[in-house]
Amino acid sequence: MNLAVLFSGGKDSTLALFKASKLHKISCLITLDSENPESYMFHTPINQVEILAKRLKLPLIKQKTKGKKELELKDLKKAISLAIKKYKIQGVVTGAVASTYQSSRIQIICNELNINCFNPLWQRDQIELLDELIENNFKFKIIKIAADGLDDSWLNKIIDKESLPDLIKLSKKHKFNPAGEGGEYESEIISCPLFK
Repeated sequence: MNLAVLFSGGKDSTLALFKASKLHKISCLITLDSENPESYMFHTPINQVEILAKRLKLPLIKQKTKGKKELELKDLKKAISLAIKKYKIQGVVTGAVASTYQSSRIQIICNELNINCFNPLWQRDQIELLDELIENNFKFKIIKIAADGLDDSWLNKIIDKESLPDLIKLSKKHKFNPAGEGGEYESEIISCPLFK
């Protein structure tokens, strides 16, 4: 199947891309560039997506959005419609793990456009997900923090097999999601097996 990946440059969308690419043809990446840093739907910041798309050797559709709740979905639908027209995609891959808000809205758009929606990370155990990233030689850094227990020393910290145990230990102590699924932090991929 010919697919597009909703891509933020973060660990989850990159892992979803990695898993989907083993089974399907990935024709393009779709990124929503939100003016709202507190967007309900989209990962911010996304400063490196163009560079990452080049390293992945995949074309990128980058759609601007004001990031207003619910209205931003029109911009997502516009970007997916462009991918259908330009790259003949038959489905979209998301990096959604636990957000019903995000996954349900993407599913509705896919239904309206008569294409498939794939969520290869959906409902995964958060620590298993982090372990899978490390086992597959993914490295990512934390680029935004918003949780007690994560101080400025974690900004731009690379998460790998050495630093992951510290992150998990802090998440247990301060009761935050170790994979950042509740917005505790945002990530950016540094290296992965898909980079050319």
